[in-house]
Amino acid sequence: MAKPKSEMTPEELAKMEEEEFQTGPLLLLTESVRGNTQVLIQCRNNRKLLARVKAFDRHFNMVLENVKEMYVEKPRTGKGKKKAKPVNVDRFISKMFLRGDSVILIIKNPLLHCSN
Repeated sequence: MAKPKSEMTPEELAKMEEEEFQTGPLLLLTESVRGNTQVLIQCRNNRKLLARVKAFDRHFNMVLENVKEMYVEKPRTGKGKKKAKPVNVDRFISKMFLRGDSVILIIKNPLLHCSN
């Protein structure tokens, strides 16, 4: 039976974390860092990020490079004006730190896996 984390030595904790990075949900990020591949990240602010992961931790905090941020902007209108249509916005960010608590979903770059 496994010991609680509070009773583990630093070496045991490091080994356990390494195993989690090789088998659990963090494996996708590990593969992305090693292969320098893109991932698509859905964030809580209804934005999507297509980026390369340079580093991450177990809390899903990430250092990202070559980030394409995509979101929909709803223009504000004054009284009596027609409703403005939502506009798709893309912007490029060369380097970014993403805090893990804003991450909802991470998938491999879907454009790499499309086959027609």
